[in-house]
Amino acid sequence: MRIVIPDDYQDAVRHLDCFHLLDGHEVTIYRDNVKDVAALAERFQNADALVLIRERTAITEELLERLPRLKFIAQTGRGAPHIDLAACEQRGIKVVRGDASTGSPYATAELTWGLILAAMRHIPQEVANMRAGRWQQEIGTSLHGRTLGIFGYGNIGSLVARYGQAFGMKVLVWGREGSLTRARQDDLTVATSQNELFEQSDVLSLHLKLTDETRGAVTASHLARMKTTALLVNTSRAGLIEAGALEEALRAGRPGYAAVDVYESEPTTDTPLLHLSNALCTPHIGFVEKDTYESFFSTAFRQVLAFAADNPEA
Repeated sequence: MRIVIPDDYQDAVRHLDCFHLLDGHEVTIYRDNVKDVAALAERFQNADALVLIRERTAITEELLERLPRLKFIAQTGRGAPHIDLAACEQRGIKVVRGDASTGSPYATAELTWGLILAAMRHIPQEVANMRAGRWQQEIGTSLHGRTLGIFGYGNIGSLVARYGQAFGMKVLVWGREGSLTRARQDDLTVATSQNELFEQSDVLSLHLKLTDETRGAVTASHLARMKTTALLVNTSRAGLIEAGALEEALRAGRPGYAAVDVYESEPTTDTPLLHLSNALCTPHIGFVEKDTYESFFSTAFRQVLAFAADNPEA
């Protein structure tokens, strides 16, 4: 089979242990991100199969019309909002995704906690200060005894909550009914409202799935209720926050700080958050670590092989 893997920014895929599964097949890997449909069509025109890295490339009907050879798409991860599934079905293109066992919530939860520590103790600033010959310029804030707000108590949110408890934090949860039920079962405090969650949290971490219902769930008015000393953390999806609201809130000083790993347009090197001294930004690396990649890609590669075995002409 001719297999194309786009958007491998770090040239990571060919170095994975599972890459040998594709031995004997013709594999082309692209490291950059291309959004132009004509350019994508040129890259994918000879592909029998695509292996997609999360939602980095949109597979639209317009693109699919230019790919008559394409027969199979393996999506790393379970979500596929970037794939026109109806158009794929119309063209007989099979789309498969990972199941609940694919990937791991630990990688994102660990990064979330790393961002919390880095932001609250001003670690990046102090590293830069020391390299510039400046000693002890910042005063950090301890986490023990403070309130950790969790908005969305699912697989990742529950892990972040447990990490908070290990640091001696008080955990306060809000979300949909499933989140509230799970939090009560774990003997955690449930906020009386979303407003209370934003008002009481010293650190507030977002862990909602992005759906039509949750898009823009965090508004400017919610952010304005946060403490001037509070930290908002988003390692979930940028669309959970009303467009432009976080930048304006940080300029106004409520919350006092933000740590962000996700953006409306990715990849990006020019988000307004990068120009704010009270924002800590990382380039969507929550899931980008070796164990998670091995899980994602070994599943995807086996799906490709299974398809090839059932379709010997592919």
